Amino acid sequence: MSVAVTISIDAMGGDAAPDIVVEGVRMAHERLPHVRYLLFGDAPRIEALIARFPEIKGVCTVHHTDESISNDAKPSQVLRTGRRTSMWLAVDAVHKGEAAGVVSAGNTGALMAVSKFVLRTLPGIDRPAIAGMFPTVKGETLMLDLGANVDCNSNNLVEFAVMGEVYARAVLGLEKPSIGLLNVGSEDMKGNDAVKAAAAILRDGNLPISFYGFVEGNDICGGTVDVVVTDGFTGNIALKTAEGTVKLYSTFLKEGFKSSLLAKFGYLFARHAINKVRVRTDPRRYNGAMFLGLNGIAVKSHGGTDAFGFANAIGVAVELVTHGYNDRIRKEFDRLKPVDASPSQLAAGTR
Repeated sequence: MSVAVTISIDAMGGDAAPDIVVEGVRMAHERLPHVRYLLFGDAPRIEALIARFPEIKGVCTVHHTDESISNDAKPSQVLRTGRRTSMWLAVDAVHKGEAAGVVSAGNTGALMAVSKFVLRTLPGIDRPAIAGMFPTVKGETLMLDLGANVDCNSNNLVEFAVMGEVYARAVLGLEKPSIGLLNVGSEDMKGNDAVKAAAAILRDGNLPISFYGFVEGNDICGGTVDVVVTDGFTGNIALKTAEGTVKLYSTFLKEGFKSSLLAKFGYLFARHAINKVRVRTDPRRYNGAMFLGLNGIAVKSHGGTDAFGFANAIGVAVELVTHGYNDRIRKEFDRLKPVDASPSQLAAGTR
């Protein structure tokens, strides 16, 4: 029997909130009937939507607020004036122990700023990172950072590598995951100073992780390594490019099968195989990126997702809570520290 879990929801975050948020809760409830929800936002709108789905009325508690965070709001502004917004209140519910995790499809920068301010970071972590899964020819690859930190130095990249390695072992169950640094080439002389310095630390330092070396863009979906590490600027571009490529090929296939009568007949024979590919590459299945390094569970949903995607983001949060992710990553992170190393020395890769 599953243990009851409470998840707080920023009901006003996302392009189509609160509609897809409430419907996402309904879809998640079908798979996770033991989960309860605290929804923060415009109560009249949210309650009207919940009324359409009687099955979730008993597991939802709505907390009203008139304020929400726009997609173009600056994180600094939110930290000064956003304490009554749906996002802030949802994050604060985790800090107060009222919820075990929070899910939001709102402004990424604001969510990172609020989560870091309210929940704080785990010991030894300077900057949290957004981590997400990519489908590959071999299965799945974890990639971070996907947009939380645009500018990163070598210490930040080393921290990301450690957090990614711990996540891959503690949550994904990989015994000795391989780590790769995303670069413009695999040769040692290529890349900017931060990437080259991080590679030197990971290769020559005392951290007990399996460092593969540099990987390129085509290695991400090739499954060359288990964890791909990069700065948030590059990672976010890679993520959006992959999503756009999937949509592009989907459009090409639809147009191709509609181009002639013979092509339409061909689709009848190929549709089962095409559906398998579509399901495997559907970005909504991988929706729900974890903010690694926070002292609390916070999951970022894609702002433009639909209810199915938001339900998957809820599933990510519940899985992390159920598996005691933060407790495990604390223990695993401590295990990876070199003997007598301070948190700052860990980031620098020195004793």
